[in-house]
Amino acid sequence: MEYEIIRSGRRTLTLQIKGGRVIVRAPFSVSEKQIADFVSKNSGWIEKHLEKAVQSSTQKLTETELAELYEKARTYIPQRAAYYAPLVGVSCGRISIRCQRTKWGSCSGKGNLNFNCLLMLAPPEVIDSVVVHELCHLKHMDHSERFYAEVLRVLPDYRSRYKWLRDNGAEIMNRL
Repeated sequence: MEYEIIRSGRRTLTLQIKGGRVIVRAPFSVSEKQIADFVSKNSGWIEKHLEKAVQSSTQKLTETELAELYEKARTYIPQRAAYYAPLVGVSCGRISIRCQRTKWGSCSGKGNLNFNCLLMLAPPEVIDSVVVHELCHLKHMDHSERFYAEVLRVLPDYRSRYKWLRDNGAEIMNRL
């Protein structure tokens, strides 16, 4: 199986299907053999998503549709963050809405949250899972066991919500 390797200062290996290509994002410290083993171990996932990418004739969003999603997100997502912040036990700084090709959300060290306007194409419970995920980063700026314990405390069914995003998110991102 052919794949492209993009190395960076990241800590983990990840796979991405983009434009019918398999991309492996890898830390500088990971060997070629470790990458090949990772790709081999995940070959089922790769084949499933490559097939999905080929079958999907995803219709691109127009500028008008993107603007509408952006406006909806500017209203909806801060409301959801305001609802969940007390449940998480945090208060957040500025909330920004962006149109991104790779991330659903992010959290800065200053406590500011960023969300992708494309989230508005996901079910409400999935949007909530991304909001809670980012709010929990205000307590734990990592993906440690403590972080996930906090996420699961607030959303016990987080894993099924995340699975929906993992299974369907690429198709949404491909609409850009």
